[in-house]
Amino acid sequence: MGSAGGDMDEDICARARALGEHIAKHDCIMITGACPGLPHEAVKGARANGGLIVGISPALSLEEHINRYHSPYEEYDLLIFTGDGLMGREVEAIRSCDIVAIVGGRSGTLGEFAIAYDEGKLIAVLRQTNGIADHIEDIVTMINKDTSAELIYDHDPERLVERAVEAHDARVKLGVAYKFPVLDG
Repeated sequence: MGSAGGDMDEDICARARALGEHIAKHDCIMITGACPGLPHEAVKGARANGGLIVGISPALSLEEHINRYHSPYEEYDLLIFTGDGLMGREVEAIRSCDIVAIVGGRSGTLGEFAIAYDEGKLIAVLRQTNGIADHIEDIVTMINKDTSAELIYDHDPERLVERAVEAHDARVKLGVAYKFPVLDG
């Protein structure tokens, strides 16, 4: 999750691509809002490393996805057309993720973070990417609400993904990765 527009600093774009590369290297499925910008840079990194990529589109169709939302489609293995608009698709995208990664970000990313935080998700924040990502700690302090969300911060994309995957595996073993009990059997 991250900035779909605005100032796209090349260093931050490169770090978003590196994030996608490492997500793919850990055999994780990448889910994005099927938008341009930093999420699409991460998609490019995942695609270059053989990752499986799912886009949750705000559109009703591919035509609307391309022409109304001016969004990419070629790198995706699967596009899910929600018809819910930009803000509406956020719930589906966040609830479909075990780990929510945040890079940069503006108002849409803030909404995605709020959903992930309230849903008690594991949230990996790539620091030094401008935008919301660089202010998450302050936002959490202001929220002052325990939701069982777990936040991991790092400025290195590779280390962030490694730490997030380790934390996810630990949450699964403890049965807290999901809102229902994990059954052995």
